[in-house]
Amino acid sequence: MRVVETKAALRDALAAPRREGLTIGLVPTMGFLHAGHVSLLESAHAECDVVVMSLFVNPAQFGPGEDLDRYPRDRERDERMAADAGVDLIYAPPTEEVYPEGFATAVEVSGLTEVLCGDPGARGPEHFRGVTTVVAKLFNTVGPDVAYFGQKDAQQAVVIRRMAADLDFPVRIEVRPTVREDDGLALSSRNAYLEPADRERAPALHAALGAAADAAEVGAATADAIAAARRVLAEAGVEPEYLEARDAERLEPIETFNGRPVLLAIAAQVGGARLIDNVIIEPNAPGRTRGA
Repeated sequence: MRVVETKAALRDALAAPRREGLTIGLVPTMGFLHAGHVSLLESAHAECDVVVMSLFVNPAQFGPGEDLDRYPRDRERDERMAADAGVDLIYAPPTEEVYPEGFATAVEVSGLTEVLCGDPGARGPEHFRGVTTVVAKLFNTVGPDVAYFGQKDAQQAVVIRRMAADLDFPVRIEVRPTVREDDGLALSSRNAYLEPADRERAPALHAALGAAADAAEVGAATADAIAAARRVLAEAGVEPEYLEARDAERLEPIETFNGRPVLLAIAAQVGGARLIDNVIIEPNAPGRTRGA
């Protein structure tokens, strides 16, 4: 496995595989890897000839007062885990390599980034502006055939699919299932912020989504499913930042389970960690879900 820190070195390392027509897979990460990241890396290793993992804590997607400075980092451990998962090349640029002096361009996807985590009352659309800008830069510098993302960040996956389609990036976007702890908590680097008492409450997000999925029936009101989820959260003492039902592809509000996939998404501050989770209710199949 090779580690590079500049665009020039990255392109040089990929020149020969590209000439040979090998398939290049990209897994973007901010490091502090966990089993969810590893599952994406292993998928890329199984399906692609060359696996590139980016390792970059992207300041553009952190708002004022967010956890950029304290975001967990452990590069040595990340490199070991990446090597074990079959990564061929790590791209770990310094901030100035990605955002050099005078950088003044942003990529923004309208219509999908102003809701849920992009709502001004949550993280705001500037969060996704930071995400799409850095992912667009990665697509340009790596030139992957396939890029891998996790279902836990469902809105991010929808936004990136739209960006790739709208900007004609020749890359296939693969979204893989959320990886969870035994009690249902979705794996996240930010779980490291949870104190023991908060860690006990955190699985309520997944339990609440399960209750909502159980309440979902074709033709039923999504408000009833959300009410079932809120009861579970209240029992655990968790107040959601948002808990919403939206079209899984368009992110439009949905009032009934109407035959299209419905995204039930939640975010909540649990102690020191802002947690997100989701489940997709498949059309015409009550109880059959993705992301659960």
